[in-house]
Amino acid sequence: MRWPAMMRLTCIGILAQFALLLLAFGVLTYCFLISDFSVIYVAQHSYSLLSWELKLAAVWGGHEGSLLLWVLLLSAWSALFAWHYRQQTDPLFPLTLAVLSLMLAALLLFVVLWSDPFVRIFPPAIEGRDLNPMLQHPGLIFHPPLLYLGYGGLMVAASVALASLLRGEFDGACARICWRWALPGWSALTAGIILGSWWAYCELGWGGWWFWDPVENASLLPWLSATALLHSLSLTRQREIFRHWSLLLAIVTLMLSLLGTLIVRSGILVSVHAFALDNVRAVPLFSLFALISLASLALYGWRARDGARWCVFRGYRGKC
Repeated sequence: MRWPAMMRLTCIGILAQFALLLLAFGVLTYCFLISDFSVIYVAQHSYSLLSWELKLAAVWGGHEGSLLLWVLLLSAWSALFAWHYRQQTDPLFPLTLAVLSLMLAALLLFVVLWSDPFVRIFPPAIEGRDLNPMLQHPGLIFHPPLLYLGYGGLMVAASVALASLLRGEFDGACARICWRWALPGWSALTAGIILGSWWAYCELGWGGWWFWDPVENASLLPWLSATALLHSLSLTRQREIFRHWSLLLAIVTLMLSLLGTLIVRSGILVSVHAFALDNVRAVPLFSLFALISLASLALYGWRARDGARWCVFRGYRGKC
């Protein structure tokens, strides 16, 4: 199959996937707005007298809903990428969408098997348990979506880097594409961290602006690596140097974004910000993290051996 035909089919699949995820998220949101307590997740995180703004935010106030939101936003990034480059014939673009689709498929498999937000109870609960009082704050409306927007944009940038490794070429043009998607992701993550710090300052018992909590650090680590990635990509796209640094930093940023999910949702570490109090989901989450991380590092190691094409670092004026 030729690359243009593959690109068209991939775009159709990505857009259909986004539409279905948007439908699923819309149904879950509707269940919260009408207080459908026959859904266990709604009964655990909502209350009939809750304001509609907090009912909307309560959709991602627990583990299952927030994970579905993350998958939806990653799918939105993928759909935007597919639509923006739908006329391109370079193999880089369908390969990037293939990498994104594999990560989305892995996350969706985890949602279906271990984090289904649509599990129902019969007879339905008379009243909901109410949203956690510490989460009944305007920060809940914006903070998690901004973080997930940031993670999604950085995962797109990492997918471009992985696709360039699969293609066997990472030049200034690839670096420009990677930088173009990493910058809005970094910006959204920055806004999410700042908003989260303000929320923590307002909320009694969360330790002020920054408490070096494991969950707080889980969002800071990918931000630091993404900051280094943007600086490295700027040199790669302008002078085609630091190629190895750019590729490796993109992979590290992807790994740290996934590691943050593992920390927040596995119950391994105790935190006031964590979603899980047990480690039931730790094994599948760790397996997902290990699979994506090891595959990415193995691909990088395989391509890095080709010194003629992927020239090693020889200083600021080198060609790498």
